[in-house]
Amino acid sequence: IGSVLLVLPLRWMAPVTSAFMLQDLSGRVPVAWQWRDWDGISRQAALAVVAAEDQKFSQHAGFDVDSILNSVEARRDGRRLRGASTISQQLTKNLWLWPGRSFLRKGLEAWLTVVVELCLPKRRILEIYLNTVELGPGIYGVEAASQAYFGKPAAALNRREAALLAAVLPNPKSYDVRQPSPYVRDRQRWIVGQMARLEREGWLTRLN
Repeated sequence: IGSVLLVLPLRWMAPVTSAFMLQDLSGRVPVAWQWRDWDGISRQAALAVVAAEDQKFSQHAGFDVDSILNSVEARRDGRRLRGASTISQQLTKNLWLWPGRSFLRKGLEAWLTVVVELCLPKRRILEIYLNTVELGPGIYGVEAASQAYFGKPAAALNRREAALLAAVLPNPKSYDVRQPSPYVRDRQRWIVGQMARLEREGWLTRLN
């Protein structure tokens, strides 16, 4: 019941902060953050994070089983592979948990992800994620990122700009939007291509 009471209000109310923002503030890192409703965010931003992080977002119930199995197999074989966390899992971690890979944190993340998926429509999950995801040191949400990097509101982001923001995920402290590395530029180009494909397939119409 406590978990439901934690999550359910987010169906109608914006979060006032997140665990990651509080962690930055406790370390005296200035935090830039400004909430924008779904209609105040470019659809290109939504497509970009889905293309980059979770292309099965509209289909799964919080966990991408195929990606999890691939990740386990890659780790067993000593190969490096991008993480298997879905947007719902990342949102749960960002709002309520802490960085790390302990069994406790992973267990809490899994449980809260189930509650998030039960309590919130997919579009609302994506809306909150777009507003709380870290996109640079102390920069949270696409509105703050768009203003900081491009001098424009999130509603005005174009495809290449949105793809560049998404290209630094899930390591916005390691990769720099202002001075993108060759890896980030390559990833930006890949994301742009994936966005075009998702748009042709009518991906946004699948959100409830």
